[in-house]
This record gives sequence, structure tokens and C-alpha cells, in this order.
Amino acid sequence: MLDYPQMFRVRQTFDAPQVADIAGTVGAELKKLGLERTIRPGQTVAITAGSRGIANIALIIKTTVEHLKSLQAEPFIVPSMGSHGGGTAEGQVEILRGYNVTPEYCGCPIRASMETVVVCQADEGFPIHFDKHASTADHVLVCGRVKPHTGFVGDIESGLMKMMLIGLGKHNGAIIYHRAIQNYSFGQILRSVAGQVLKRCRIVAGLAIVENPYDQTALIEAVAPQDFESRERELLKLAAAWLPRLPFERTDVLLIDEIGKNISGTGLDPNVVYRKRMTPAAGEPGGRGNVRRIIVRALTEATHGNATGIGLADYVLKRAVEQADMEVTKINCITGGHPEAARLPLSFATDRGAIDAAMATIGLVDPIDARVCWIHNTLHLVEAECSVAYLAEARERKDLEIIVPPRPLPLDATGNLPPPGSHWGAGH
Repeated sequence: MLDYPQMFRVRQTFDAPQVADIAGTVGAELKKLGLERTIRPGQTVAITAGSRGIANIALIIKTTVEHLKSLQAEPFIVPSMGSHGGGTAEGQVEILRGYNVTPEYCGCPIRASMETVVVCQADEGFPIHFDKHASTADHVLVCGRVKPHTGFVGDIESGLMKMMLIGLGKHNGAIIYHRAIQNYSFGQILRSVAGQVLKRCRIVAGLAIVENPYDQTALIEAVAPQDFESRERELLKLAAAWLPRLPFERTDVLLIDEIGKNISGTGLDPNVVYRKRMTPAAGEPGGRGNVRRIIVRALTEATHGNATGIGLADYVLKRAVEQADMEVTKINCITGGHPEAARLPLSFATDRGAIDAAMATIGLVDPIDARVCWIHNTLHLVEAECSVAYLAEARERKDLEIIVPPRPLPLDATGNLPPPGSHWGAGH
């Protein structure tokens, strides 16, 4: 039996601006655009709603609906999430229900369909798809979170522009756009498709959301369609600066309690674990950190069996494999053009089994001296368990508070850690 290092718990302090009045801010931002000059009484407005676990998303959409109703418009919600939810309208409505984005709460209908219309041909020679229900609306309001993409790098990544491709393109669009990206580039296809959508699909406004490292709403900004590209470049810089981080840049073994689509588009955020290129132990360009081995312990309930991103891990518990709906996962990963994200790592019945395997593959490091980090997920990183190899540095860092002193890893007699999520405080 291997000797493991003792672990201590830290609490991280992040730079964290926060919107105090969500509803008031949404209303004020939309009012700034003067939408009454464009939206006439009785006209319909489609509002996009994605599949990510965005903080306060139900309230943000509800308040958007209320503002549009104050203009005597007739808003409705369109699930805008590519192939998620198993690529079915029912599955996508169920995802929204999990975020409380419902007709009852938001005060307007949800019109869900996987059907699209072809708007035109892109300059690169493929059809541009657009949600059928949104295509019938007099106007479309794009609502989405701006943040670094989980697989692509550019001056624009995830946000309003991408929502017009993958979200409103539905499964049909997501398939062809991801294929096109492999021939051209993310940036070229993003601008090509979004440019045509802006020109042809009656986009009336955008509502951009940026979150802080505590998974709280840091900024809400209404953006005029002609400013989507320029403003999103600036918002992406803020989003990158406000990403949560692991407490230390170099880790031998990273234990992650849970992954899921509500945590990140790839289940676990590659921007956090330094595997944006899906190359384990290779680190990231520009001298960023390195995580040698990743262990995933479970899937979130809210991911509905979608195990996308499990292929980023090196080892998993059998529990996570059993929770996976591989049909749903395959649809998402094939659509996104990254089948490697669905590859199943070596699985183990117990945490001890997975940890032993990880320790055997970290190079010339004795397990007792290994740099080990244990987190809930890649979204909630305020608290983390860290091995004593980090202790001296932690004591010197002003952004870290040691809240539990070193003690043995809490494995029970069966070789298992506490159930995923049960180990962390309310402020994790």
C-alpha cells in the first residue's frame, strides 16, 4: 500500500467584481439601447437560452422578457445549444428546466425545435443554418456568457458571436461549422457565419454576461448588433482575467469530484486544468501550468449523462462511467468535432485504486512527496485540498488562507474518499 502525502485545505481569494442588482442592471442596460425605436408593439422577439450553468440566467432572461413586454412586444425563448440534450427538442427543454428557465417563471413561451432554415451559403461554401422558430420572429435578442473557449484560442471565443453559430445553428449548424473549422480556423468561421447572421437574421441586440471566479455575475452589458465583434474582444479579456484558477500552477495528481456540461462545455474546463489542446501532461503555450494526471470521480446530475470531456482525464472511477449516457455523449462530441473528448480512461472501483495508478505515472516523484490537489469541480475553486509539498508556498501567499491544517487523506476502509461534493463547505 502506497504512502500518500498529508493534505491541508486552502481558501483562495480572487479579484471578484459582482453585480449587486441583477434585474435592475438588465433593465437599465437594455433601456440604454433604445429598443423601442426598432421593436414595434405586437412584434415577436426570440431570446436565446443556452445550456451552460450561467449564474442567475433564469432571472436575467425573465427580466429581459419583462423589458420586451414593456415595449408591448411578444417575446419567446428559443433553446440555443447546438446538439446538447441528446440533439432533441425535448432534451433541450429539460436542460432549461433544470436552470428554472421555464414559461411559468420567465413569463413567455419556449419554442423548441431542432429544425433549421438555411439562410444562405457561407463564402467558404457551406450552408448557414438558423433556428426555425427564431427565423419566424420579427427580432432576435442574443443572450449569452462571454468566456474563454474550451478548445479554441482567438481574440473572440465563447460569447454572443458563437451563440449565433452553434446555439442558433442547432444540431445541423453545429455539425457543419465544426467540420468547416477543421478546414479553416475557428476565427474565420466564427466571423464568416456570424457576419451573415447579423446581416440577414434580424438580430436586434445582445446581452453579454461575464462571471467572476466565484461563479457569480460580474458584468451584464447590452450590446448593439454592430458592436458585437469589437465589444466581445474587450469582454473576453475581462472574462479571462476573472477565470478561477487552481491554487498552484504545477500539479502531479489532480482529483476532480465531478465534471458536467453545467460546469464547462467540455465537462471540466481545459483553461483551468491546462489541457486546452487535449494533450495530457503537455501544459499550455506561453509557459502556463502543468497537470500531469487527472482523476475524475463522478458526473454532475445536471449533465444528464453527457460525459463530454471525460477523455481529458487519465483515470476515472467506475461510478463516472456508469453515470455516462454514451449515446448523448457521442452526439455531442461528434458534432463538436472532438471525439477524443468521449474516450473512456482507465477506470477503477475505488479512489485508492485510481490514486495508486496516477502515482505510478508521475515520473521520478515518490508518492509521499507528490504535489496533489483535490477540487470539487473546475468552476468552484475557492476551496481546495493540497498536499504538504505546497505548504511552504501556501504560507507565504497573500491570496491563500490555510483553513484546515495537514492531516491524512480521508480514505475509508474501502479505499474511498467522501462522496463527490460532500467534502466542501457552502463557500467552495
